[in-house]
Amino acid sequence: MPRPENNFQNSFMQNRELSWLRFNRRVLEEAEEESVPLYERLKFISIFTSNLDEFFMIRVGSLTDLMFMDNNVDDKTGLTAKQQLELIFQAVVPLYKERDRIFHIVEDELKRFGIRHLDIKELKKSDKKQLDRIFEDEIAPILSPQVIDSRHPFPHLVNKGIYIICEFTGETTKFGLIPISQSLPAFYMLQGTESGYIMTEKIVLERVSDVFGMYKIECAAIISVTRNADISPEDENFDVDDDFRERMKKVIKKRSRLSPVRLEVQGHMTKGLSAFLLSKLHLSKEQVFTSEIPLVLSYVFDLHNHLPQTVMKQLSYPNFRPQFPACLSSGENITAQCKRKDILLFFPYDQMEPYLQLLRESAQDPTVISIKITIYRLSSNSRIIDYLCNAAENNKEVTVLMELKARFDEKNNIEWAERLEDAGCTVIYGFEGFKVHSKICLITRRDRNKVFYITQIGTGNYNEKTAKLYSDLSLITANQQIGQEANEFFKNMSIANLQGNYNNLFVAPYFFKNNIIALIDNETDKARRGEAASIIMKSNSLTDREIMEKLSEASNAGVEVKLIIRGICCLLPGIKGRTENIKVYSIVGRFLEHSRIYCFGTGKDAAIYISSADMMTRNTRRRVEIACPILDVDIRERLFHILEVMFSDTVKARVLNSEGMYQKLEGTVTPLDSQQSFIEEALKTESGRTVSKDYFMNFFKKIRISKK
Repeated sequence: MPRPENNFQNSFMQNRELSWLRFNRRVLEEAEEESVPLYERLKFISIFTSNLDEFFMIRVGSLTDLMFMDNNVDDKTGLTAKQQLELIFQAVVPLYKERDRIFHIVEDELKRFGIRHLDIKELKKSDKKQLDRIFEDEIAPILSPQVIDSRHPFPHLVNKGIYIICEFTGETTKFGLIPISQSLPAFYMLQGTESGYIMTEKIVLERVSDVFGMYKIECAAIISVTRNADISPEDENFDVDDDFRERMKKVIKKRSRLSPVRLEVQGHMTKGLSAFLLSKLHLSKEQVFTSEIPLVLSYVFDLHNHLPQTVMKQLSYPNFRPQFPACLSSGENITAQCKRKDILLFFPYDQMEPYLQLLRESAQDPTVISIKITIYRLSSNSRIIDYLCNAAENNKEVTVLMELKARFDEKNNIEWAERLEDAGCTVIYGFEGFKVHSKICLITRRDRNKVFYITQIGTGNYNEKTAKLYSDLSLITANQQIGQEANEFFKNMSIANLQGNYNNLFVAPYFFKNNIIALIDNETDKARRGEAASIIMKSNSLTDREIMEKLSEASNAGVEVKLIIRGICCLLPGIKGRTENIKVYSIVGRFLEHSRIYCFGTGKDAAIYISSADMMTRNTRRRVEIACPILDVDIRERLFHILEVMFSDTVKARVLNSEGMYQKLEGTVTPLDSQQSFIEEALKTESGRTVSKDYFMNFFKKIRISKK
């Protein structure tokens, strides 16, 4: 995908949407990687697809709205919203073709293990009889077909629903539609075919003539509509007396009916049928994308439940269970251990259990007087909610700042909030125009009339499920200065004061970016004085223009800048006179890289922070985020070790070039998969995680950027 001509003043930046598409192409590469187990490759295709779905719902939806507004120019490339959409539609077409190609390759290889994604034309007579029984007994009774004519208007097509659309010949009524009910399974396993399965929509498509028995079918195809889901409760009109929870319920309901932004088609449509759909959906032909494979691939994650476990073991990553951290004693009270020394949990290699145990202890501990926490996303079966409710029932003050605007988790969070309130917790909902994305929990104890704080601050959500899938960091500290500032933070949140300033914590939206910029400037000044200077940032995305401009200044001053940016990176490295001393890595592997680490300086004086915030404008300006300094010497050493291993990755890492494309590292001899390395470290619990005391100085020597 070529980079568009950029005559804008920020010539070292690229458009965020095109950057994201390149990143998602990188996700698809994992599906083509032969070293990845076959079933995992199929899952990567599904992840790529769900990523693309959300991209259209949110980013394309947002740009579609922006087209009708003034000042809709991208501040990094000068592209208008319309121009961005044109480039997106052009870039997505080859991605569909690439996905189809890789899907067919993976499916062909799965056949060697008896796993067959079947098509009607390859079925035997006995298989077709089985299919007939499934259709008559299980599918047909709940189908709701309809014709479309003057008396039967075109219906609402739900977002990402699956439909069979058909055109009739020689009739006044021209079109018919069959929704594939969500109550039906996505696929059916066929007996006598080893592990053969067929998609439900393919079964219905085969029987469309029977469904519309009185009509002659000209053509029929499978379709799915993607709708704009970029809706903000602040943009809607509500009754004055609506509470925020009720407002969010209305937002969720409205989202399902927003305007279409994409039409996907599997199969053939005539020009007449295509024109009919485009007119009804108010789409252009550029917004139609054809696919040879199923339009919804979420079924892939359920497929393993229907396949022999002996086969699945061969086709999946080796089983790995997060380990109880070697630095902790599993039989001892976590509170007591935290009082002696700060604790760092590194998910998914470490278990989340120590933090859960801390909450469980605190809910029962008579010396604990309050628990305060911010919540953005939770697992469907959350023990954290159980412990918070238990604490409230034990007459402890429990305050939960619940973010109801966590996109696509709004309904879950509303239900959790109602349960917390029923248990006696105080639940507050954040602020107009700002999301609370910070991950902080404060436990306050009073023992012998003395107040004592334990604070947990993390980079990821309080979600037991994703803690096994995402790479995140969680600090548990008894540092009383951090605890006092955490207490001040929750006071400010309770009185809607976003402008509180703190000595140790960096808190967005008002003081996070200013502090980060000050640290970048400090390294820039050091380099200008001829002193050693270094900036290391690990983040999910980098889009904030001011941060990128400061990194460019640092690069020009001679600061060595190394970035690990998993996804969107609007900064282009290696641009002469702008970003020559900047190197950008991206790691995509078995686990989702999600932690944020920001390091400024070299040696033992380096300032290192973990944070909930990415370097994105939405995080730095429109969210409540927290960055926390790492003060414990051993934890600092562990973080430096984590960074060194990631910079040494030669298997899953890619380097971003000046054209915005990802490239494999050249000239590498020894293969090193950083995530696999961390798994092996976690399994060696008997040896602990000690690091030599000269690690600080050696670390910065090892990662110095080549000045070739």
